Amino acid sequence: MSRSALVVIDMLNTYSHPDAELLIPSVGEALPHIVGLIERARADGVPVIYANDNFGEWRSHHGEIIEATLAGPHRDLVEPLLPDGDSLFVVKARHSIFYETPLTYLLSQLDVSRVVLCGQVTEQCVLYSALDAHIRHLAVTVADDAVAHIHQDLARAALRMMERNMDASIREASAVDF
Repeated sequence: MSRSALVVIDMLNTYSHPDAELLIPSVGEALPHIVGLIERARADGVPVIYANDNFGEWRSHHGEIIEATLAGPHRDLVEPLLPDGDSLFVVKARHSIFYETPLTYLLSQLDVSRVVLCGQVTEQCVLYSALDAHIRHLAVTVADDAVAHIHQDLARAALRMMERNMDASIREASAVDF
C-alpha cells in the first residue's frame, strides 16, 4: 500500500503581490476545503507538508514567513490553516515545490509514493508541482476545490492537463482518500 502526504502549497501568504486581488476570492472559496484536508490528514496520521514561497527573503525560515503573513491584512486567510507542531515545512523559491528544495529527499524518508496537492495557484505552482511529482514517479492527487486560481479558465485547463498528461487524480477534497 502506498503512503500519502498532503502538500499545502503557498498558503502562507501576505497577498501583497500584483495578482492578489484576482486571487483572494478564489482563496476564500478554497480555504474551507484546504482546512478540511489538513484536519483529515492530521487525524489519519498522514504527513502534512507546507511548501511555501520565501518571497525572496533568503534569510527567512518558516517562523518568519508565518509571522509576516499573520501581520498582513489577510490574516483571516492564513490563520485557519497554520502548521501545527507535527507539520513539516519546505521553503521554496520558484514555482515547483521540488525545484531546488529537499522535498524529494523528505518524501523518500517518509516512504511517500503519493502526494495530495492543495493550495495556490492552480495554473502556476500547483501545475508545475504536479508535473515535477509525476516525473519523479509519484502518484498525484489534486483536490480541485482546494486549489485557488488567478484565472479560472487557465485553472480549468491546468487541471485538465494534470489529469490527462500527468495521470493525476482530480477530485473534490471530500472524496480524497489518504
